[in-house]
Amino acid sequence: MRYHLWIYTALAAATGLSGSFASAQDLVFPEAATGRYQKSGGEAKKFMVAAANPLAVKAGVDILKAGGSAADAAVAVQTVLNMVEPQSSGIGGGSFILFWDNKAKKLTTYDGRETAPAAATERRFLTAEGKSMDRTTAIIGGHSVGVPGTLRVLELAQKKHGKLTWAKLFNPAIKIATDGFALSPRVHELIVGDRSLNKLEPAKSFFYQTDGTAKAVGTIIKNPAFAATLKTIATKGADAFYTGLIAADIVRAATTAAINPSDITLADLKSYKAIERAPICLPYRDRKVCGMAPPTSGGVGVLQTLAMLEPFDLAQMGPDSVKSKHVYIEASRLTFADRAVYIADPDLLPIPTAELLSPDYLKSRAQLIKLDQRMTTAEAGQLPKKAALNWSPAASPEKESTSHFSIVDADGNAVAMTTSIEGGFGSHVMVDGFLLNNTLTDFSYSDIASGKTVANAVGPNKRPRSSMAPTVVFDKDGKLEMVVGSPGGPAIVGLVAQTLIGMIDWNMTPQDAIASPHVVVFGNAVNIEPELALIKAELEALGHQVRIGELPSGIHAIRITANSLLGGADPRREGTVGGE
Repeated sequence: MRYHLWIYTALAAATGLSGSFASAQDLVFPEAATGRYQKSGGEAKKFMVAAANPLAVKAGVDILKAGGSAADAAVAVQTVLNMVEPQSSGIGGGSFILFWDNKAKKLTTYDGRETAPAAATERRFLTAEGKSMDRTTAIIGGHSVGVPGTLRVLELAQKKHGKLTWAKLFNPAIKIATDGFALSPRVHELIVGDRSLNKLEPAKSFFYQTDGTAKAVGTIIKNPAFAATLKTIATKGADAFYTGLIAADIVRAATTAAINPSDITLADLKSYKAIERAPICLPYRDRKVCGMAPPTSGGVGVLQTLAMLEPFDLAQMGPDSVKSKHVYIEASRLTFADRAVYIADPDLLPIPTAELLSPDYLKSRAQLIKLDQRMTTAEAGQLPKKAALNWSPAASPEKESTSHFSIVDADGNAVAMTTSIEGGFGSHVMVDGFLLNNTLTDFSYSDIASGKTVANAVGPNKRPRSSMAPTVVFDKDGKLEMVVGSPGGPAIVGLVAQTLIGMIDWNMTPQDAIASPHVVVFGNAVNIEPELALIKAELEALGHQVRIGELPSGIHAIRITANSLLGGADPRREGTVGGE
């Protein structure tokens, strides 16, 4: 758990876009680094699943073997992840899905981001004195819980693209919840390191022994309450979650939480809708890269970063060079600056997505990158709408505890799904066997305390800004080639972009690209993994403030070649690749 302290201290010292990050919304990684696992990637001929836990991968593969589609497998993978990786995602959180229909040659994106209750105001996370709450106070308890979107978005995608019955897709998770699974070293260590999980019941009793210590590695964890919940949803559909007894339990748990009770209502759950949105795409080299539009900044961020790197010959620079790392850092800083001003819920605000992805605009941004020195300041670009919008920069960094999985089925359809409950173990409010999210703390509340007008302020029925970036890539002939994504809060954009650069510019396998050492940029702080320690001094000579430490990610990618499917699973987590 020493990692959390390292990244917190490093970033609290960094100067960010809206002043210091040493505030109630300090940038921190969602989960601590818990070592690395030996991974060799995988290869298959027919179909493949890459996800953050072997049991979730097996569930997805079994659904595909039974003739299910990628959308069917996604339901099984997510519900099993909820059981075996509870700190990261689940039906109490939100998700973004990209679905490629290979027969129709159509990419569709689905927004299952959580929403704020109708009673929410921009002062939600301010004290009586008008100051922003400290981070832990804001996160823990019912007040941070948004209306979950994961089940609705899975239902929407599966109804359109599924082949099997809805009920069948829940069988793997119901079996694991009933029979149990062995608690993994990673989840055990995260329970040990969490300072608030033992403050609320029933989470305390579920994750800890009677003497107050975390349940030991190898302990068989059963969750009969979650099994019962899944059986109800399997039989009655997602409506059973958003109305009826489960919805009433969610409202009761959040509004009567012992810490920071919520104002969420049954009407908030009943009115929630997942949204089909148009994908956003840009060319990169001889490929086309596509992602998710706002309210996530992830799709815009990945596309902007790659577009700004287009003028630079990364292939010639090579993956280990200081130059390639430097130009990537500079592009990331510019991307992050735009994110801080312009990205929020597009259904409630005029988000300038097209302008941010304009070729002329991105060309002008790329010209700010110099090979021999760091930009003194990276500021948001001057778009035509900027003066009229009058939005101030607002870092509003997520502390996302997130997961990503990639699926390709036997028909060539694909899912890239990034899914989250925000912080590690979410709000720590547990109900009916699952944890509720703390996603509302992704709004820019500390900037409201400073009297700023920001796009990402809390608002009724509003979706907070995200960084999730499920991504697909098409080759020069328009064929699907790559399916990728990662957890990591604000680092997601950089993690996904670096993985794509590895596969496209340096022709790496998915496994090699994922395992390559990360460079992550937050404000003025550059964080590199230990393997890059030898170039630290050279980066500093260019003006960068560099810190070394493990950077936990959870990238899962599939690359489609002429002869097979190649998969990669992040060695920084417990995931794997499976297929046939």
